[in-house]
Amino acid sequence: MRLVQLSRHNIAFPSPEGALREPNGLLALGGDLSPARLLMAYQRGIFPWFSPGDPILWWSPDPRAVLWPGQFHLSRSMKRFHANSPYRVTLNHAFGQVIEGCAEDRHEGTWITRDIIIAYHQLHELGYAHSIEVWKDDDLVGGMYGVAQGTLFCGESMFSRATNASKTALLVFSQEFAQRGGQLMDCQVLNEHTASLGAVEISRRRYIEHLEQCRQETLPRDFWVPRMLFMPNA
Repeated sequence: MRLVQLSRHNIAFPSPEGALREPNGLLALGGDLSPARLLMAYQRGIFPWFSPGDPILWWSPDPRAVLWPGQFHLSRSMKRFHANSPYRVTLNHAFGQVIEGCAEDRHEGTWITRDIIIAYHQLHELGYAHSIEVWKDDDLVGGMYGVAQGTLFCGESMFSRATNASKTALLVFSQEFAQRGGQLMDCQVLNEHTASLGAVEISRRRYIEHLEQCRQETLPRDFWVPRMLFMPNA
């Protein structure tokens, strides 16, 4: 196993099976963040993640963290909170504000560079990247964004400026996603937060098998149309 240097003139990736074991999943470096290369990466179970000043790094970890939409873990406290939620949730109403919010988050922002923001804006304009927004009155207080692959949604980042805002984004979206035919949500690497919400680890090989199947399936044509997903009780 060795780290592969990508060409800026060829968007092909090596097999994810060749990724390093340490650091887990590091597969390649270089290339660019063009829409064509990013889409090729997601189609093969690969994603970019790198710090400012570093070359572009591409990853495909083993195991892979995923969330089955119907198995979102709703704690008692979150269930009580959501029953009287002050938030409304929208889909694809403010992609730019969401990714900027994620970039500003002290935990997430170290890797969401200006180049990443521009690249995912391009994917959004092409209809592949999507955002979920959480609002309190007219203020954006949380959200998440990611990339769709058929009936699989690859979650990239989330942010929260108010109590349970990011959890609300994930809860409402996962429920809608499951109800409309969504099969799987990619969380990339398991952490304490995603594990508490019901995410689990599966092997990279199994993840790619699910990815290949989900890419052959489609959600309803109107699923990603900008709309309201949740309104608080009056």
